Amino acid sequence: MSFLLDTDTCSAHMRRSGGLAHRFFQYGSTIAIPSIVLAELYAGAYHHPDPTRLLALIGDLLQEVRVIDFDSGCAQKFGQLRGTLQQQGISVPTTDLMIASVALVHDLTLVTHNLADYQHVPGLRVDDWLTP
Repeated sequence: MSFLLDTDTCSAHMRRSGGLAHRFFQYGSTIAIPSIVLAELYAGAYHHPDPTRLLALIGDLLQEVRVIDFDSGCAQKFGQLRGTLQQQGISVPTTDLMIASVALVHDLTLVTHNLADYQHVPGLRVDDWLTP
């Protein structure tokens, strides 16, 4: 099984959570992040008055994971999901739906603590590494 990390999980790992370090060691090369999450991490770093330390932590994270781009296949999956969910009256935040699309297209389990925003995405496998 391979995993795609959401922003909250990456942020927790960058804070050096012991439990997550074990997961990174356990799953190693099967861990990825979508380019959308990378953008959110950079935005958080540059929002900070002194981004230097956070940028270094992002650099460290990039040594441990592979980055998967949001490409045309992901865009098509996003459109299909957004349209289907809107027909059902279900709203999922755009960024979260983009991240879910990457997970679905690449057949990855999404690792997030933010389970509520993903609960309506059909076919999405989720796991929470932040809950003991």
